[in-house]
This record gives sequence, structure tokens and C-alpha cells, in this order.
Amino acid sequence: MTYIGIDTSCYTTSVSATEDSEVLFDLRTPLKVKIGQRGLRQSEAVFQHIRNLDAMIPKLMCMLGDMKIHAIAVSSAPRTESDSYMPVFLAGKTVADALSAALHIPCYHVSHQQGHIRAALYKNEGISKRFIALHMSGGTSEAVIADKSLNIELLGGSSDIHAGQLVDRIGVAMGCPFPCGKHIELLAKQCVSDFPKIPASVKGMSMSFSGAEDRLMREISSGTKKTAIAYAIYDLLSRSLFKLIKNARGISGVRDVLLAGGVSSSLLLKQLLLKRMDKACASEGIFFSESELSSDNAVGVALIAGDMYNNIGCRLKL
Repeated sequence: MTYIGIDTSCYTTSVSATEDSEVLFDLRTPLKVKIGQRGLRQSEAVFQHIRNLDAMIPKLMCMLGDMKIHAIAVSSAPRTESDSYMPVFLAGKTVADALSAALHIPCYHVSHQQGHIRAALYKNEGISKRFIALHMSGGTSEAVIADKSLNIELLGGSSDIHAGQLVDRIGVAMGCPFPCGKHIELLAKQCVSDFPKIPASVKGMSMSFSGAEDRLMREISSGTKKTAIAYAIYDLLSRSLFKLIKNARGISGVRDVLLAGGVSSSLLLKQLLLKRMDKACASEGIFFSESELSSDNAVGVALIAGDMYNNIGCRLKL
């Protein structure tokens, strides 16, 4: 039973194939962003997606050979809300709908967020049926209540810029290529001196990072070492997530927490967060996505295709 997933986010073109809930192929092509820029216009991103898919889809079909494809899923919107929309997802949707018609197989439209959460659930089958999901990326910083049917209820999140935006904006200001996560983490791991401790702004289920951005920009201007600034970012994120998890558990009564999205792929962030959770005797029930499946990818989308086709308790509300 073979399924295809397609995801065209603001950062990556990705296609994937799964078989019986196992990953067969995972192809990704990052979108190209010029040094000094903090992203792409939607029109430019759509163009790059179309060009990338023109090469990636034939490659995937060649890799699949004579295997019968049973269904396709594609991320057609950022989130499940009715007004959630970004032009970049039209590139993947158009290709998926065309493949569906040509192969006479069903095509399921899902959200990019559902794809991230489903990818994070891969190999985390021990999580409870209802859990808190923290989706932390360049375009989203949200805490939601989710279930294994991928029904999602928003709890809260960032009131201004997202966690990934903070990383990217500070990274670009320090000369790192976009997206900056891997480069900032590498710098942070080289920190051997004191670092500026940035206050975490978390009230209830609302986080704020704009004040932290201003402070970090001043640190750059004042000549603070790049390694210290980089470490300060992850220290801030770990403290912010610690507070958000504590508040989410208290408000919802749900214990298990799943971290998804590109920001959560950071091993340093994982170490710092778990250290805080352990100190508070609160680390039980914390689940992380596999690092390679945290960043934008189509694996979760392909897994949803299999869930939907086999109706494994998966009734997505889009």
C-alpha cells in the first residue's frame, strides 16, 4: 500500500512516498534565498516550487517503478482554519490534483500544520490519544490540543513574531544564510563565555519575541560575540517553551506534549528544555519529532494519505 505526499512551504519543496506507514522516499529541495534576505516573496516561491516539482515528481515516479500508488495527500493551506491561505501551497495542490486525476486515485487536501504533527507522531506511537502539540517554525509558533485523528484546537502561541522568525532575523543580521537555524545552533555550540540572558515573555498561553529581537539586535550592535548571542537565543527559547508547556498542561489538563516544526529539530534546544523539565520533575510525557522529520517535509503528508485511505480513525476537518 503505497502513498505519495507533496508539500510546498515557504522554505522547501518536498515530495515523499510511504508504504504501510513506513517511509520509502523523502525528497526535499530548499528554496533559494539570497544572502542578506529574510525570505522570499510568495510569487518567487511559487515559481521555484513549480520548477522544483518539474524535476522531483518524475524522479519520485521513477524510484517507485511499478509500485501501485493508492492515494495522494497534499498540504493545501498552512492551518485548518477556513481563512488560512498562502499562494505557495497552490503549486503542490495543482500537481497533486493532476496526478490524482491521471492515476484515478483519491487526493486528500490537508494542512501544513497537520503534516508537521503527523511527521512528529512517526515513531512516537506511545503518546496519548489526546495531546498538546507545540508547532514551532518560521511561520508558526502555536500550542494546540490535537488527537491522533489530527483534529486541532488552538490553545495559544506567539502574539507577534514566531520563534523561527527570531532565529532567522538575528541570524541574517549576523551574516548567516537563510534559513538560519543550523548556522545559529552551530555558533551556539561554540559559546564558551557568558551570554546575555534575555527575559522570556510568556503570559498564560501567549508568547512574545519582539522585545527579545530588539534586545538581541542591540547586543549585535554593541559587539557581543556571535556565539554568545546564538546561545542566548536557544536559552530564551527553552525558557519560553518551558513556561508555555507548564501553562498549557495547567489549562488543558493534558499531560503529553509533542514538539513539531523546524525549530524543534535543534538538538541544543531539546537538551536545554529537557534539562529544565527534569529540574522541575516534569519531563515525563515530553515527545520530540525525529530531527530529520522536524523541518518542512512531505513525510507527514504521505502518512496522512495512508491514514485517510485506510480510515484509521482519521477524519480531518478542513
